[in-house]
Amino acid sequence: MSTPAARWRAAPGGTVTGTFTVPGDKSISHRALLLGAIAQGDTHIRGFLDGEDCLATARALGALGVRIERPSPTVVHVHGAGALRAASAALDLGNAGTAMRLMMGLLAPQPFDATLIGDESLMRRPMERVAQPLRAMGARVDTHDGRPPVLIHGTPQLRAIEYSLPVASAQVKSALLLAALAASGRTVVREPAPSRDHTERMLRAFGVELEEHPGAVALDGGQALRATAIEVPADFSSAAFFLVAGALAAERPLRLTNIGVNPTRTGLLEMLQLMGADIRVLPRSGGATRHNAEPVADIEVRASPLSGITVPGHLVPLAIDELPVFFIAAACARGETLVRGAAELRVKESDRLAAMAAGLAVLGVEHRLLPDGLWIRGTGSLAGGTIDSRGDHRIAMSFAVAALRARAPIEIVDVANVATSFPGFEDCARQAGLGLTRL
Repeated sequence: MSTPAARWRAAPGGTVTGTFTVPGDKSISHRALLLGAIAQGDTHIRGFLDGEDCLATARALGALGVRIERPSPTVVHVHGAGALRAASAALDLGNAGTAMRLMMGLLAPQPFDATLIGDESLMRRPMERVAQPLRAMGARVDTHDGRPPVLIHGTPQLRAIEYSLPVASAQVKSALLLAALAASGRTVVREPAPSRDHTERMLRAFGVELEEHPGAVALDGGQALRATAIEVPADFSSAAFFLVAGALAAERPLRLTNIGVNPTRTGLLEMLQLMGADIRVLPRSGGATRHNAEPVADIEVRASPLSGITVPGHLVPLAIDELPVFFIAAACARGETLVRGAAELRVKESDRLAAMAAGLAVLGVEHRLLPDGLWIRGTGSLAGGTIDSRGDHRIAMSFAVAALRARAPIEIVDVANVATSFPGFEDCARQAGLGLTRL
């Protein structure tokens, strides 16, 4: 017999308050491991996210001959040798889509073959968006109908290219920049809208010279990476659940500390403020220097009436991972909210647009599912019911927040994957005031 999926029961109503932080940034933790692995010398990482996705990256690098030590769950020492060696088996990246796509760029110029696999969810996710531009660089990459397993035939002589991303994607951009490190000539990557720039910032921390212009980044191949120290700030995407919780139910201030506020990540802040949320961002002095040019701040939020908005298109790629919980804010606001240009949500750990639409239907929210977004008519109050998270951590956590405005309990099914990005979410939620129990 199969084991029943883990589930939560979220009690209806309540308030949130307190001062706390959330775990380290997942995107930055992945990149610190990958760049540390190919740098010369020892890279020391503090604030590392001790979540399943990042641990999968660490295990894969270990299989490629990189010595990694973890004296504590959030402290990692990566002993880089500047070169990787062939693994004896396929590299299993679990649920980590970021790791798989970035690893494609890292492995393309290696002098050996490698196979990338993952869990059931990851094996359904599209990989051709990375494979195609890598092939233009001379890489030999095979996918299975566009999806994993991904077979990479090592090609040490890659060539630089100029490539325009059809859709803004930090993962594709980062994979190409990693491959460009070993390519001959100057690689230029252009994007139609800003996407996360963690890779560019961290490459500079490792001594790589880049040239950036609005909408483009260029990198000359052949540059060596020098090991460094990385301090990982708390993850804005994890903080997002509590920002929305505070906007809905913080009668007294809810304060989140040491949060990474990279401007290519914080579209949710502006979206909530456009809705009328009472949010203060309090920069921490010296944060950008201490965190390798990643700006850091404390964020304080209080409950306030929210109104529906039409989300400006330029904010959507700056809030792509936070849109599920933003849809909860929209359902709890008064009036209509419209989000377009978010087709990327269709190919995450689940079809997040469809998953959110199905969950909102259970809670009695009037909505319309669009090919690239959602239209929601909020009333400020939600029904209860049972939500299928589809094994997607961000769907599960979003509907836990929804219970703050529900009239009856919300039961959320299939929540085990929350550990991929936010280990300890249940404790953090209860500390803030959410009535969350595991069934």
